[in-house]
Parts: sequence; structure tokens; C-alpha cells
Amino acid sequence: MNEKKEYFHFIYFVNINMTIQTTDPELAQALENELHREREGLEMIPSENFVSPAVLEALGSVGTNKYSEGFPGKRYYGGNTCIDVIETLAQTRAKTLFGVSHANVQPYSGSPANQAVCFALLKPGEKLMGLNLTYGGHLTHGWKVNFSGTYYESVQYVTDPDGWLNYDTLAKQVLEERPKLLFVGATAYPRIFDWARLSEVARSVDAYLVADISHIAGLIVGGVHPSPVGYADVITTTTHKTLRGPRGAMILCNGEPSEPMKTPPERSRQYLPTMIDRAVFPGLQGGPHNHQTAAIAVALHEASQPAFKEYAVQVVQNAKTLATELSNRQFHLVTGGTDNHLLLIDLTNKNIGGADAEKALDRAGITVNKNTIPNDPRKPYDPSGIRLGTPPLTTRGMKEKEMILIAEWINEAIIHWSHREKLDDIRRKVKELTGQFPLYPELRYV
Repeated sequence: MNEKKEYFHFIYFVNINMTIQTTDPELAQALENELHREREGLEMIPSENFVSPAVLEALGSVGTNKYSEGFPGKRYYGGNTCIDVIETLAQTRAKTLFGVSHANVQPYSGSPANQAVCFALLKPGEKLMGLNLTYGGHLTHGWKVNFSGTYYESVQYVTDPDGWLNYDTLAKQVLEERPKLLFVGATAYPRIFDWARLSEVARSVDAYLVADISHIAGLIVGGVHPSPVGYADVITTTTHKTLRGPRGAMILCNGEPSEPMKTPPERSRQYLPTMIDRAVFPGLQGGPHNHQTAAIAVALHEASQPAFKEYAVQVVQNAKTLATELSNRQFHLVTGGTDNHLLLIDLTNKNIGGADAEKALDRAGITVNKNTIPNDPRKPYDPSGIRLGTPPLTTRGMKEKEMILIAEWINEAIIHWSHREKLDDIRRKVKELTGQFPLYPELRYV
């Protein structure tokens, strides 16, 4: 009987020390294939990036084993002394990096973060405004099929036909509609936001201004995009994209220190930290993902280093170079160019839809995404545009010289979009280029 117990203990002990390759070779092969796809191609979707090995290490850490409902020092589970240190590190680094007094680092991702803000600041049926999804906004900013457009009264604003946000038009609409919450942020807006003007617009009707900086957070801490701190009541951001961390999110604000276990005396800007924390937990989430929190802490530490500012500057320089080169090849850029990390391209004059362009570029080893453009006459699943950006390329070390090459390959792929041999030839050139910028050289799954 004792020998049998020892045998099963040995099997269990071996299992928890096995690798993916040993325990699940089918999955290991899929991961290996994805690793090679990322290594050998040009990742140009602007919401994507490559995290550091340190972030990957934290994501695979023992933090994933622990439950920790609540907040540092106020948990519903025992054994959280070490987890409290991890979460406090992430909070402190976020507050320092962005210059705010409060940071909640528990949201599982960007959409749950925006849901928590709505839950904290609005009652069901109250009015919010956000940029229309087809004009570059986000689902959680009031799109009709999303929770934000279902549980709240949603009014959408749009850009001008040329893609620029018109602040005068927005101000007039806000005065007419008088929302309680104004979302500002975008997934496909290539220009800088005027936070001071937006604050004036929101304050004109005493609305909460919520700045969703998910796409531009890394550019803000890198000093190449103005910060909404001091203008927005609440700031939400994912921790990946330009911030170059794991998939997760944060909610930032100023106000009285949080007392998440107590109901605030009133719903007001003074008590925003408590309102936000209570909305995240116990309002919408259970235990935070501690391995994710650890990886966020790592990414925030990396973002505080001088090299990160150099990276942010290069992201914008690369985007501007790419914009110039594509414009020179008769690509129509929405708003005529870019101030940040992304480009939105109207392919109407190229006689190809966004879906076909995405597929052709994918075969050529260049990953972008199809995207709607302002006043798009085509359907969302086959829109008139594509969206692309430079953060992943910049992380790999590519600069202006490479952007010129890439612009030419994009041009060739669009011209020859139905010729597989030509696309395969471009892919060989892409692989040769990416080989000069190694990605995770020590990593392997099989």
C-alpha cells in the first residue's frame, strides 16, 4: 500500500515538472508555429507588440496559482503577503509613470476596464457618448450591440469626412445631448487628442471625461503624445499595445484614497478611487490574475527606463516615414498622415477591398487588419481600408531605412494582390529582413 502511494506521488511529481512539449506535443507544435510566424513576418497591426522575455517569464510565474480577491492588505483569502507586494509594485509604478494618485491594475483587459468605469459612474439608462466604431472608436464606447450601448443610452459622435475629429462639432453635440459620460479614445485615429479642449467640452455639461488611451499609453509615457492627466476624470488603458506589456488593463484617476470595502459618502469626483475600485471588485470581477499583475509590474518598470522613451520616439518616426513613403506611392492616408503609431489607409483608388488586401499582405508575410474608413460605403467585414502600425517593428529594432523597404513591399503586394508567385517572392524578402532582427532567439516549444 505504501509503495502504491509513493508511485502515484512520483507520477504527480513528474507531471508538474514536465514541459508543454512533453505533456501536450500537439499544442507545443501550434505554439512553435506561431513563434516562427512572428519571427519570420512583419507584424504591423497597431494594437499588437512584442513583450520582453521578462514579461513572458512573469506571465508564466507561480502568481497564476493564487487567489486574492480584494486589494492589498484587504483580501478575502489568506496567504497573500507576497501577492500584496506584487500588486502594490504595479500600482506604485503606474501612479509614478502616469502622474496620478490612484491606479487599479486588476481589470482583466480593456473592455472590462471600460465596463467598470461605466458601472462606477453611470446608472443604467443614463447617457454616454463615444466615437462611432466605424469612424475609429471602440465597441465599449457605446456601440449598439455592446453592453455600453445596451444598458446605457448611447449617442455616438463621428469624425469629419476627412477623418479629423472636429472639436467644434463635438462641443455642439455635447451641449445638445448633455451626456453624463464622454468617452474619448480610438482604435483607428492617427492624430493627437487635444485633451484641454476635450475637458472644456465635457465640463460644459458637467460630464465625466473618460480618456481611453489604450493605443497611445506607451507614446504618452514616452513623451511623444500629450497626457490626459489633469484633464480627464478617469483614464483607462490596456497594458499591451504601445505600452508593450501583457494583455491586461489599468484604471487611473485622482481623488481621496480608496476605501473599497466601504460605500463612498457620495458619487462625486472626490471619491473616484473608491468608486472605481468597488466597480472592479466586487462589482464586476472576482480574484485578479496575479501572474498578469506581475507582468504588468515588469512592463511598467521597463517603461520607466530611458530606452523606452527612445523606443516611443522611434515608433512615431517610423510611422511618419512609412506614411510619407506610402503617400509617395499614391496610397490615400485618412487625415493625410499620422502623428502617432498607426496609419489608416483608404484603398478605394487601388481598386481592392480591405479584406482582399489583408489576405494578400498576409501571404506576403505582412500582417495588417482590414478596417473601416469614415463614411465607408462597404460593409465592415470587407471595408475600404486597412490599418497598420509600427510598434512591433520598432520593438525589433527597425528604423526608417526598413520602413522604406516595407512601404515598397506593401505597394507591390497591393498591385499584384492576386498573383501568388509575386506575393511569395515578397515573403522571401520579408523573411530575409526579419532574420536581421531576431525575435526571442532562445525560445522554443518543440
